[in-house]
Order: sequence, then structure tokens, then C-alpha cells
Amino acid sequence: MYSALTSQSHDWASQIETVRQRFDREFRQDAFDLPPEVEAMPLFREWIGHTLAAKITSPFWELAQFKKNQRCLDIGCGVSFLIYGWREWETYFYGQEVSFVARDALNARGSQLNSKLFKGVQTGAAHQLQYENATFDRAIATGFSCYYPPEYWKLVLREVKRVLKPDGIFIFDAIDPDAEIAENWAILEMYMGVEVFLSPLLQFTELVKEVGGKVTATKKGELFQMYQVSFNL
Repeated sequence: MYSALTSQSHDWASQIETVRQRFDREFRQDAFDLPPEVEAMPLFREWIGHTLAAKITSPFWELAQFKKNQRCLDIGCGVSFLIYGWREWETYFYGQEVSFVARDALNARGSQLNSKLFKGVQTGAAHQLQYENATFDRAIATGFSCYYPPEYWKLVLREVKRVLKPDGIFIFDAIDPDAEIAENWAILEMYMGVEVFLSPLLQFTELVKEVGGKVTATKKGELFQMYQVSFNL
């Protein structure tokens, strides 16, 4: 059975709930009450104009090296199965998500899109994966590590290691605090209700080593840097 891995020194429930509320509002397309100076930011104009996502989304498939009939767990999946090339990759999709709105939307439409590849979305946080040991060939977790401190991400890495097969690959991303748009993006997110942790990228490579993994490839983006990780080296 899966393990409910928790931190001995921190109750993450409140922080996870804050992140859930932020994304529930976005997926419902609720209006955010932002001050005029924030709405005047160029980054905000890109956000409401739906051009920001293309700049900050990590193309995880470029490092995942998907193969036909592999099992992939998308952690913090949002509506991934509806917008990315899972049918082209012919990879079985399993999701886990904290946003109730995203989970319900994906579970309602995923099977209609492809009932063979879509295997459903579970509710839960990234450090408590609702799946059994050694289930997946691939796991991905992009776009949300920045909402938690590195000590939380260590728990996530341990859980991912648990659910991956020995030869599995994990893809995640972390915000580059030196990126040109990092500070303004963090300000925008703060007004949307969540804190962004601008942690040094070196901390993430050190965390991977601490849990027995190795970074085997990286890819730099405009805001996030992606990591390809193996645990059987």
C-alpha cells in the first residue's frame, strides 16, 4: 500500500490549502482583486492576455523521453491531459492534484478524450502520493515547487522515488531566482494569495543527492529550470 509520508517538524496542511484555493480560483476563472499598480505590471497584462503561460510552462516531454505504453504520474497535473500530447506519446496518464476544480474537470473529460490512456486523477498533495510502490515509468511535477520551501520538496522527492520503478525517470522544475521576471512574478503571485519561495537552484540539486538521486539532464526556461532525475544510478 502507499505510504502517507509526512514531515515530523511541519504541518503542511495550511500551506497546501492556500495553494489549492489559488488554483481553484484560476481554474474557475474567478477575478482576482489586485491593486492598480499590480494590474499595471507588464507581466499581469501578459497573464490576462493568456500569453504568459507559454513563456513559463516547462516542456516536460522534452526530458521525459516517453515511450509507448509507459505509465506516467503527473503530480499537480492541473488539466494536463486535455492540453498536452498524451495521445501522441501513447503514454498512460495518472494524475494527482490538490485543486478540486482541476481534478473534477479532468475526471469528467479525460475518459471522453481517450478512455484507454486516461487513468484518472486522485486528490492529494505531492508529498502524499496515492499510489503504490514502483508503479510508474515516469513522473512529472512542474509549476508548483516554488510555492513550498526546499524542505517540503525533499519529502516530494522521497515519495516520487517510492512510486517510480527502479529505472524510472522524474522530471520537475524549480524557479530560477536570477531569472529576469522572477521577482515580478513572485509579486504577482503574492497578490493572488500565495507566497513564492525564490530558493537557490543549488538547493534542489543537493536535495536530489540527499535522497539518493542524480540529476541526469537540465533545461533552462524563461522562469523555471527543468531537471531530469534518476534514482537507480
